[in-house]
Amino acid sequence: MIKRLFARVVDSISSADSPAAGSEDREKALRMATAVLMLDVARADHVFEESEFDRVLDLVEAHFGLTPEEAAELVNTAGDKAEQLTSVHEFTELLHKHLDEADKARIVALLWQIAYADGRLDKYENSLVLKISDLLYVSRGRVMRLKHDAERAAN
Repeated sequence: MIKRLFARVVDSISSADSPAAGSEDREKALRMATAVLMLDVARADHVFEESEFDRVLDLVEAHFGLTPEEAAELVNTAGDKAEQLTSVHEFTELLHKHLDEADKARIVALLWQIAYADGRLDKYENSLVLKISDLLYVSRGRVMRLKHDAERAAN
């Protein structure tokens, strides 16, 4: 199931790279990959609180410039995919290949904000964000600055 999902996302990105395809398909695939990772971080501590769900919705809406309805649709679809997720590697690989350094850092910042959404950082959330940031090849120093910023904003 996950392999089929990943294949569909990769096909969407690959077809978006062709001159005939628009950037809309590429953007949709990148949004989905980001939203899946956000939800995976939110669920890493095995407690998915309403505050975390609301934070995911707000961040998705703001980060991607979506309407509340579009953000809710993306988060709900990503939630279904995140429940079946066995590895983040395929999604991080997709993002790594198609985003620049600044965009990857913004994703890591979003993940830290999700991890701190309930007011505390769980060891599993911390570990997952660090793992994802490593797979996105974001420098550890930058990751720690982003973590500190998210922690300050949460308090």
